[in-house]
Amino acid sequence: MDRRQLLTGLAGSVALLAAEGARAAAAPEARAGLTPGAPGPRNLITDVDGLSVGLAQDSTVRSGVTVILPDARAVCAVDVRGGGPGTRETDALAGWNLVRSVDAVVLSGGSVYGLAAADGVATWLGAHGRGFEAVPNPNVPRSPIVPAAILFDLANGGNKQWGMNPPYRALGIAAVEAARREFALGTAGAGYGAGAGALKGGLGSASLRTEDGITVGAIVAVNSLGSVLVPGGRHFWAGPFEINKEFGGLGPSTATVSGEDWGAAKRNPAARSNTTIACVATDVILDPDECKRVAMMAQDGLARAIRPVHSPFDGDVVFALSTGRRAIDGPSRPFTVARIGSIAADVLTRAVARGVYEATLPPGMSGQTWRGGATG
Repeated sequence: MDRRQLLTGLAGSVALLAAEGARAAAAPEARAGLTPGAPGPRNLITDVDGLSVGLAQDSTVRSGVTVILPDARAVCAVDVRGGGPGTRETDALAGWNLVRSVDAVVLSGGSVYGLAAADGVATWLGAHGRGFEAVPNPNVPRSPIVPAAILFDLANGGNKQWGMNPPYRALGIAAVEAARREFALGTAGAGYGAGAGALKGGLGSASLRTEDGITVGAIVAVNSLGSVLVPGGRHFWAGPFEINKEFGGLGPSTATVSGEDWGAAKRNPAARSNTTIACVATDVILDPDECKRVAMMAQDGLARAIRPVHSPFDGDVVFALSTGRRAIDGPSRPFTVARIGSIAADVLTRAVARGVYEATLPPGMSGQTWRGGATG
């Protein structure tokens, strides 16, 4: 290919992207009455039509569980970037495998013990007639598909002397039974015992609804090695993405940061003692490969909100769900997927900051919270 052919090809590609952007902006499904770029009415992942969230925690153990529960089976994908992940059924989510949708997603504290929370959720779902069914047969139980990811909160001072009876299966059942549209942020669910760098971490969520009616939401349990604050102050790295003073209203920092200054990060981290786990969701119909791209793009939200992130000491995992309530058609489809992935990253950035902003100290726990005047 000569230089003229190469330039002609590049010009054609740029023109195609511009045309797709114009078609997306003029999409026939655009509706009046929706504020461009505004959070949904709850500013939670449950603004995505077809989702509920359930939380359960044990204050004695200082740990908890979060369940993201679709009204019906939902397409799901996952992206794993951390160096110490703990997961369940993530291999089943590959687009080339048989099962292309899930019955729930679980985020849990408890490290490897927390994976049992998904067993409790699967048991509850099966008892309520939900799950994958290859061939209908009343004598064969359905198989609920419940991917899960865990974070390490075993060293936060809670009572972990549970012997042969870790609490996570029971917490999983309690969480799925409590699923609803409204839920608490901060020290709740999987974020109950979490720590974000030197600060108390927590459960965060946020949403955004576009002018043409697409809704994207995120939920995250922030338990990172890295800091969510710009060194030297209380500004969140997520500051440029804040909407309506949802995490303090300080806005972007003007500080200049040196390459090795991690501010309020954890020092001398122990292996597997961290991890930020999240789920993003949209109401747009996506296939598993499109969900995978959204999950990959959403990971940038963690990179914008936490520094450093995806380290050998973190097990960072992001799931992506599609509840399939809105169709996208025609040649603008790849452009719409790109929009959803970009929004998912921004929404996850905001959710991280909200989780730390709303966090409080559980009974008897010492430490530092953002509201308590943390500095970098």
